[in-house]
Amino acid sequence: MTPDDLRRIALSMPGAIESSHMGHPDFRANGKIFATLGPPGKVWAMIKLTPGQQRDFVAEAPEMFVPVKGGWGAGGATNVQLDAVDETTLRGAIECAFRNVPVKAAAAPRKRTARRAS
Repeated sequence: MTPDDLRRIALSMPGAIESSHMGHPDFRANGKIFATLGPPGKVWAMIKLTPGQQRDFVAEAPEMFVPVKGGWGAGGATNVQLDAVDETTLRGAIECAFRNVPVKAAAAPRKRTARRAS
């Protein structure tokens, strides 16, 4: 897979947009990042999984998925080796990361107060 493949898959998620974070393209839903691309010329990306999801993906395909170092990785941030991953696996990982983004709550309707005639 290539960065353009990840971009295509990420942007196919409902309401996903591309933005930028620390000079790298990122993909957001409801204002929250669910995936980023590495620097230009690199063949890796990052997806935000839960720690449990990360364990499963790393156990299933350690040549494709590696936890990010440090606290971010402990929280589920996972590097994806794009030149090693196939489309079905990448799509599944991106769908997991996308579903992990909290949905914005709809604003509660405002109560209308009756005006008193004076």
